[in-house]
Amino acid sequence: MTAPAIQDILPCPGDPGADKDQDRIARILGVVHGSADRFIRSLPFCHGDATAGAENEFQAVVQGRRQDVDLARTLEASNYYQNLVLQAKSGESSQKRIQALESFLRDKDGRTWENSWVRFPRQALNASANAVFNRDLKADKSNPASPYRADAGDFVREENGEPLVRIPVSYLLKLTLAQVLGDETGLPLHIRAGGEKMMAHFSNDNSSPELFSFYPVTSGAAAGVGDRLAGETLIRFLLTQALVAYAQDRFGLSETGQQVKVFFSPTPPTGQKRLNDCISDAFYRELFMSPCLSGWDLGEKKKDYMNLCHQVMSRSQINAVSRLREAGIITSNLVVLPNISNISLANNGTHVSLGSVKLSAMLADPASGFGAGDEKYLGDLSIKIGEHFLPLMATTYSGAPHRLEFEDFHPERVLGFLPHELDDTHLRMIWRRWKKKADLNVMGQPLTPFGPVWLDRLIAGVFGLKGDFIPDARLIDYFTSVMSTFNSPALDGSLASEASLEKDLTEMGVFDHRMSLYQLIRLRKFKAMGYSGFEHRYFSVFENIRQDMGGAADLQLLITALTQKYIHSNTVDHAMIPDTPATESERRQIFFCTAIGIPTFFVKTRTPNQFLKRILKQARKTRASRRYPGFTRVLVKEYQQALIRLIRADGSDLIEAFKLGAAVDDLEKRIASPMAYSAWGRLTKGILGDEATFPMAMTGRRFNARAEQFYGNSLRQSHIRQGFAQLEKAMEEMDLWGRYRDRGYGNAVRAILGEQDPFSFLKSVGQAFMDDDVAKGPLKKLIYLIILVVSREMQLWDSTRTQV
Repeated sequence: MTAPAIQDILPCPGDPGADKDQDRIARILGVVHGSADRFIRSLPFCHGDATAGAENEFQAVVQGRRQDVDLARTLEASNYYQNLVLQAKSGESSQKRIQALESFLRDKDGRTWENSWVRFPRQALNASANAVFNRDLKADKSNPASPYRADAGDFVREENGEPLVRIPVSYLLKLTLAQVLGDETGLPLHIRAGGEKMMAHFSNDNSSPELFSFYPVTSGAAAGVGDRLAGETLIRFLLTQALVAYAQDRFGLSETGQQVKVFFSPTPPTGQKRLNDCISDAFYRELFMSPCLSGWDLGEKKKDYMNLCHQVMSRSQINAVSRLREAGIITSNLVVLPNISNISLANNGTHVSLGSVKLSAMLADPASGFGAGDEKYLGDLSIKIGEHFLPLMATTYSGAPHRLEFEDFHPERVLGFLPHELDDTHLRMIWRRWKKKADLNVMGQPLTPFGPVWLDRLIAGVFGLKGDFIPDARLIDYFTSVMSTFNSPALDGSLASEASLEKDLTEMGVFDHRMSLYQLIRLRKFKAMGYSGFEHRYFSVFENIRQDMGGAADLQLLITALTQKYIHSNTVDHAMIPDTPATESERRQIFFCTAIGIPTFFVKTRTPNQFLKRILKQARKTRASRRYPGFTRVLVKEYQQALIRLIRADGSDLIEAFKLGAAVDDLEKRIASPMAYSAWGRLTKGILGDEATFPMAMTGRRFNARAEQFYGNSLRQSHIRQGFAQLEKAMEEMDLWGRYRDRGYGNAVRAILGEQDPFSFLKSVGQAFMDDDVAKGPLKKLIYLIILVVSREMQLWDSTRTQV
């Protein structure tokens, strides 16, 4: 007997039953259930209530000879390296590891060294930068009398009798900003005060440089947040480029053979992966984990936390092998053990956060009646609803195109952290369909690699096994979201749920209770963050920041507002989306299938997830599964189209309120024709260039090498051009502001440029940037103009907060 299709068993829409907590919260929030317009205007995140900000992670590289670049010099001078040499000479250990390190150093000579630090004479620092550096070396920056950090000697060295500064590129950006502020006396107040505020936004807690928004952007009464957030991000990106170029000259990096680049790149560089295979996990942390010089008063404590994160990721990676065996994916003792040092923290992405002015204000007022428990209850339900919409985001607005060779297709490698994110049923389903997608078949039988690379390459050549292409590899290689346990659901609305789950996962060896829970959408609690909202943590690289990041942020806001509408109209409550590992896994598998490019997924025909049923009622071409009795087969693209239909049907008033009709039309185009319109499609075209028309026509090694080149060259230049266009637009707005609102800004522009026209200056310096031939004088002026533009926006935000 054939199982019924899922549409046949869906309940008719109806009142799921009023939830007492939801009713009480709605009354406290002043949600108005009168007219549809008044209802929408009273919801959190609607009618100008939303704020948005972003944190961007960048890839840093240093190009140069091994005798000039810090990474090579540190490696060769280390006890780790010297001990390997001596052990190999004495015959106590194999020479393979030292040969691999020597080969790495030789091949990298004169090329790019990913996440290398830089070193330069300390005398190059002016008084302003030197004061910032000394303060950041303190063990407790909040205490002027604090001693220096115990590891301060790692950042100040002496060479040939001359003191040197040795720092990661992430901290170089902040120190350069301090330098440029101190290189001129009599700077206008707007520039000096604004620049000093901006330094606090270089947080730098990971291997790569990180920079978060200088100010939140706000939604208008009838507008989204995407365009403003993309503009703010472009200005920050342009500032990083200007600071790097200024440091090259001002700190003598070019003279000493160190050429620094900073750009968007999503996945760990192949060179860093190669080095990681040659060294221990402890030495990897010494070379690459951030010292956290900026962003925290207790920098050493934060550094210890980041080291803990790396240790936990490495341990979890090993534990995933046993999970795969329990799931029946690994059926023998023949496995390729992952490296004991995990490199996933070298993935780079963008986190976009949305806040609610209304919720934040009520949480700040003890008399409002809206407390932390209500925030958690409302936030968890909003997250559970929102996770169903994430397949619209993955690969559509950002991506991380990546090629896998046949020899890479060991489940213990390619499945990454999925064993800790999905239950066994969905893990097995994904693995079977992934092998089918990659066409790993020989004479009708599935075949995965055996282990010895030479043998796997021989088999691949004989049988034409090419591996696979993944639209967003970062989402598989990174620990995006922990799965709940049976006794400790993460999103059940209770205040104690996270602590309980952290305890369970610590006992299982999957996580550590001292770490923040990894989640695709994370509640930003007012008590910890100073605002109430959600952090979205699944974006990789945007091909076009204005179109992709802007479109994604607008869609995020629309979906977040829609979740509030569902909740406060009593359409969805916690009971409709059960808090079980299987239910979590069922909805999240769709997101991971989208990232991998697997075209289908399966859900239980009688799934207890009532909201998922509501979505699937809109889906077409579903059918009962022949392979999995009791399951319904759904096409990912049809699910995405179903989500769009649901948004159009249930959120039509929100679309009109936010004026996002064109944004939803754009989303539909991205889903219908991904190679032409989606982010992963455009990124892939850029990577391939004229060499091939589709990824599988190119070897994995070639494709991935071209991807790294594309991110560091063509895409970086495209983002710089977008940044100059945004700066010109911002200058036009500031020119009007300076004429009619605050003449101090107009005077500041004249103090920087004299009688030179700002727009002709931007055109000339922009062209010099493209030609890599911009002089120190124009660079300094460009940085001052950027600071001036940012300080105006910071002033506007401060005045808005005062009014609220």
